[in-house]
Amino acid sequence: MLFKSRRYFRITAAVAATIAVSAFAASAADVIKIGAPLALTGPLADEAKKQDVVWNMWLDKVNAAGGINVGSKKMRVQLVKYDYQSDGPRSGQLAEKLITDDKVDFMLAPFGSGHTKITAAVAERYQTPLVACASSSESVFDQGLKNLFGTLAPNGSMNDTMVKFFKAKVPQVQRVAVLGRDDVFPKSMAQGVSAAAKVNGLEVVYDWIYVTGYTQDLILARKQMSDLGVKAPIITMMTGPAYKEFTDGLGALANDVTSYSWWHHATSYKGVGAWPTTEDFYNEFTAKNKHDPDYIHASCAAAVVVLGNAIERAGLVDKKTVRDALASTDIVTFYGPVKFSPNGMNQARNVPIIQVQDGKVKVLSPDNIKNAEFRLIK
Repeated sequence: MLFKSRRYFRITAAVAATIAVSAFAASAADVIKIGAPLALTGPLADEAKKQDVVWNMWLDKVNAAGGINVGSKKMRVQLVKYDYQSDGPRSGQLAEKLITDDKVDFMLAPFGSGHTKITAAVAERYQTPLVACASSSESVFDQGLKNLFGTLAPNGSMNDTMVKFFKAKVPQVQRVAVLGRDDVFPKSMAQGVSAAAKVNGLEVVYDWIYVTGYTQDLILARKQMSDLGVKAPIITMMTGPAYKEFTDGLGALANDVTSYSWWHHATSYKGVGAWPTTEDFYNEFTAKNKHDPDYIHASCAAAVVVLGNAIERAGLVDKKTVRDALASTDIVTFYGPVKFSPNGMNQARNVPIIQVQDGKVKVLSPDNIKNAEFRLIK
């Protein structure tokens, strides 16, 4: 067994506290156990805490209502969590512990494509359904795994959607300049939009300026463009406008900058689950956390909504039956549509294209939730 070594029996105070929060007195036969290795300490702690906060919100809400409907009864939910300290191999070791020692019924994946890939391999070995909420790389889902499902849309579809949108809105735009920070995610997005532009007949130079990076990079780039007099009819920044820090930091310079995001609270979806509408989720989240949720919060909240829905439709707590229910998922949630393709990725999502207009984020696409028309930068 993997955990015979004393090295892997070390449970930090943070781990013990996390387990204590999610435990409650109930008969094991009446409880659905969901396991989650989380990077609650280390470099990924800020992102993992986003997962933790919305999972606890969902857990409290579901259990306050008596639990999940399973056949003819309600079953309460227990979330069993361990801190893997942002150490990738440890995430896999703790995933195995959750399945073999804690006997969890289902799993939630940790933050990031790399660590999701590690835990997915373990879940597949034990035929345990695993729902991922923070992995959008196609390379994670192209391994032929049958038990992995992800709520984020694939990276490639986002870039293609954006390019096609602007080609339709501004046919005269023929060239795009692409700038990207030399870091894994920004670099992959820059490469992806360059490829999508070429496929759709755009020359990668200048007319439309596309910048990818983190929020402070984008604020600096926009200010420098203004100082240098660099202009274009379309300026896209991935994913700055999705964050309040971007509009607050730029003021009027943020106006008419476009972006796209896996989710934004300016959308208006209605669907199933603990939060029937986007507004319901936003209001509860901000009341409890005193700041806006981002797409990681929303995707991870949607992941437990989707898992709960699959358990209800399955009508019993059985790994294979719930796995099949996940595979047949075709629902709308506060986060948007969720329908898994054969590789487990959420291909149903038309990723929202957004634009800052008069200091507020507006949704330009898809048509069923848009609340504004696209504006060129003058």
